Amino acid sequence: MPVAVPKEYRTKTAPKAEGQNGELNMRTENTELKKNGFGSKEGIAEILVTASTSPFENQGISDTVSQKLSGIPKLQLRRILLKMLFGFAYLGPFGHYMYMLLDKIFKGKRDSKTVAKKVVLEQLTTSPCNNLLFMIYYGVVVEGRPWMHVKTRIKQEYPKVQMTAWTFWPVVGWINHQYVPLQFRVIFSSLVAFCWGIFLNLRARAMTLPKTALPKSN
Repeated sequence: MPVAVPKEYRTKTAPKAEGQNGELNMRTENTELKKNGFGSKEGIAEILVTASTSPFENQGISDTVSQKLSGIPKLQLRRILLKMLFGFAYLGPFGHYMYMLLDKIFKGKRDSKTVAKKVVLEQLTTSPCNNLLFMIYYGVVVEGRPWMHVKTRIKQEYPKVQMTAWTFWPVVGWINHQYVPLQFRVIFSSLVAFCWGIFLNLRARAMTLPKTALPKSN
């Protein structure tokens, strides 16, 4: 007759070493997410709202600072609200799902080689896209400029903006993917993006043309 072995005397099975690091990291990360409510619809909604609100506030504060730095005597509230809308409607949700997708593609691994791949992929895809969309949004929606003028100025200024981004954001991306838990990555990026937002606002402001200099449209 088999004898029941007490739990405290049972031998624990050691995890497989070879090829299992990524899976163990993924399971650990999934456990952390479930603890924070990520496994439920309510948890997903809460994290998504948090991810959206952080860029929402960040865009508003960074634009306020950039207006002061550029010498605007009175704050342009419409411009601030439109910038906050961009952060809430696009930057927050996009960043949230982008980090989730990257972790799915690379199975939650955090080794140096995988993190390097994540950073390179992010910098070659989302970084150029986000900067370009921001400059288009700023010129067309925030400033109300004709598309042809916005297009001309973007051709002149966009390469400089993107080259500056590639000297700054890869370091931030490495820290974010290597050390920051998945549910806090958008928030961390938003905190760093505060300084970047000021730079981008000043650059976008500098690229706009005086409305009095614009030719009349037919």
